[in-house]
Formats: sequence, C-alpha cells, structure tokens
Amino acid sequence: MTVQGKYSVLIVEPSEIIVEGLLSILKESHRFDCLHPLTDGAFLADSIAGSRPDLLLVNPTLFPVSGKNSLRAILQTSPSTIPVAIVYQYVEHALLDSSRMVLDIRCPREEMLTSLMDILQEKPQPKTLADIDYELSEREKDVLALVAKGLINKEIADRLNISVHTVITHRKNIVRKTGIKTVAGLTVYALMRGIIQ
Repeated sequence: MTVQGKYSVLIVEPSEIIVEGLLSILKESHRFDCLHPLTDGAFLADSIAGSRPDLLLVNPTLFPVSGKNSLRAILQTSPSTIPVAIVYQYVEHALLDSSRMVLDIRCPREEMLTSLMDILQEKPQPKTLADIDYELSEREKDVLALVAKGLINKEIADRLNISVHTVITHRKNIVRKTGIKTVAGLTVYALMRGIIQ
C-alpha cells in the first residue's frame, strides 16, 4: 500500500481508450494510486522492480505463456504484486493462468471495484496446509450456493448480475480455498457450512 493508504495500480494495456476508462474509474474511487500505464510488456520487469505495485491490471495477450518474458517469470521479481487479467475478447485459457483474477472490462463499475478490493484484501496464500484460511467472501458464498443448486456459469452470472469471467474467477477461488473440485463435494461443503439448506 502507498503512503497515502491507497493501493498502487499499474495498468499494462495497448488501448488508450481502455486505459483512460480504467484510470477514470480507479481515480474516482479514491482507493487507488495509479502509476504511469504501459502500452506493452517491454519495460514491465523494470517498472515492477522500481514501483512494486499492489495491483497489476494487465492484458494477458501481450505476453508469451512461458519463458523469461512470460508474465509469470516477470512477476517473480515482485511476489506481493497481484496480477489481474484485463479481458474484453476471447483469451486463450493458458494466458490467464498467471493471473489471480480475470476482470471483464464490460462489467459494471461497482462490480469491478468490489472485485478488485476483494482480491486486494484477501490474505496472502500461506505456505503450509495447516495455516490455510478457508474463509469464503460473501460473493464467493453466493456463487457457491448457486453452483450447489446446479446452475451453470452463465446462469450464475445472470442471477448475480456479474460477468461469466467473474463467476469463473470466484469458482477458481472457491476451489483453491476449499480444495474441493467436484460439484457434489462443493454441495456437501455448502450444506455443512449452512450456505444452502
């Protein structure tokens, strides 16, 4: 977090319109300190090393899936930086693996800000299984309840008025936190925790 108590954000995106829109939304919220955006990944490693942003909003199509210029390799210099993939078109799944969250820029402004704050306020992933925090956020509980009721991602997105990408991100977080990958297992978990009746 920056000195002013705001989260520092670095945007890496070639579209000037998208960058300006994101900057406008982030600045209006008064929770973020926006660093000078980059239009490509050429100087990302240097920028991260110098500024150590809390949040990296990045177009994943700018980077290869693997190798020294991959997003995963670049982020090893700053493990505290949270990478968030900016999407507005189809993106190959392998390119999203380095991101902690997928942000569909077509989602409403409040949903976008809530999702970003949720990911920033999550506790860092512990190193040992004994210390893992299984606590789900309220939105993750909402998604889990609908998963347990048998709804598919599109139906969940429509019901909660969020994007399909956001639903997928929440589902990934639920699996990561609970360690349960099957719908049947998640249903039992939801019943045992009182998330559904």
